[in-house]
Amino acid sequence: MSVNAPSPTDWFASARFGMFVHWGHHSTRGGDLSWPLVGGAGDLLPHAHPLGAAEYHAGAPGFCPHPGAARRWMALARQAGMRYAVLTAKHHDGFALWPTEHTDWSISRTRYEGDLVAEFVEAARAEGLRVGLYFSLCDWHHPDYPAFRDEDRPYFFRYLGRRSSPEAWERYLGVVFGQLEELLTRYGPVDLLWFDGQWERSRDEWRADDLAARVRSLQPDILVNDRLPGQGDFETPEQALPTSPSSTPTRPWETCLTMNRSWGWCPDDADYKSARHLVHTLCEVAGRGGNLLLNVGPRGDGSLPDEQVSRLGSIAAWMAGNGEAIHGTEPGLEPWQFYGPTTRSGQRLFLHLLYRPYDTVTVRGLTLDHISGVRHLATGKELDWSGQAPVQALMAGGAVGDVVIRVPGDLVDDLATVIEVVVDGD
Repeated sequence: MSVNAPSPTDWFASARFGMFVHWGHHSTRGGDLSWPLVGGAGDLLPHAHPLGAAEYHAGAPGFCPHPGAARRWMALARQAGMRYAVLTAKHHDGFALWPTEHTDWSISRTRYEGDLVAEFVEAARAEGLRVGLYFSLCDWHHPDYPAFRDEDRPYFFRYLGRRSSPEAWERYLGVVFGQLEELLTRYGPVDLLWFDGQWERSRDEWRADDLAARVRSLQPDILVNDRLPGQGDFETPEQALPTSPSSTPTRPWETCLTMNRSWGWCPDDADYKSARHLVHTLCEVAGRGGNLLLNVGPRGDGSLPDEQVSRLGSIAAWMAGNGEAIHGTEPGLEPWQFYGPTTRSGQRLFLHLLYRPYDTVTVRGLTLDHISGVRHLATGKELDWSGQAPVQALMAGGAVGDVVIRVPGDLVDDLATVIEVVVDGD
């Protein structure tokens, strides 16, 4: 790679927004993927209602989504301003959404005559989205893992239950390496590989270094998340932002977030975040230099619940006027300079108003004679503003002070208002 060649992480660092899709055979019955068969996940996934392992797996043959589901998701993703999408090609329950040759537990066991990974990849590319695939390292169905049984309950995240024999474990690693080779050779360029399920084994047990080397030999420009132990191009805090500025990763990062409290489709989970909450989260993530991977959980037939479609539509309408403050930006001001998130792109500074202003908003610590324009981003309307600084500094020129911006009430957005300030010079 030449010195001036773009890095594979460049697209990720500027994307800021993506769609996570949690989908599998259990979506037909309704319920979070995988976790019901190990007895649930407690308060983390309150709607992952426990099922016996045999009953959970028995639902797989009936999984038969309507054709074209992925095209509808990806269209909604593009309209919402998302730049990439990640599909659960295989979750912890071991069920593969492509016709893998390494196990008999895949879409081939169903009435569906197709390859859901291929359909997803094609749909994402058709909408101009980068392609990401989720792959669970653990497999609670495969006998060589070994498969999880009802008598193995209660399940703990640091599960130290039954272990395979050395011979069985080698066979299972052959499945892992083989399935990843299928995913990375059958579908053209894959931009991102999202590992999960790593916590049950060590870096050495997973042969993580060898696995990463094989992945990169097959797809040299691929990005790998941090859930393959000892590896990773980006970090993945889950269901929340980093807790403080000091804990914000210094390398690329992404937080994955559910719209309600479930990853898969759970018909009894009505605890949805509002569209305003989701937009605010997107603004805050972008203001701290991260990406938001927002989850959808399709039903078994591939349709999205109305609540999810509605929120994606609201986000799409907001992004149509304010997407410039999200895409391709970097963090803007220091926290003391403004009471909300800020982003910037070149000389354009974006103020994200997550609270309704009292007539005016104030930005501190700007060079007043470098301000060449202030406008409401969604409409382009110029806004009145004034500078405030000590008289002595104003007389001397080059004063650093406060920019006070008047925000008319009719320009206040119901989700979040964005103001653009153009700052000439450095």
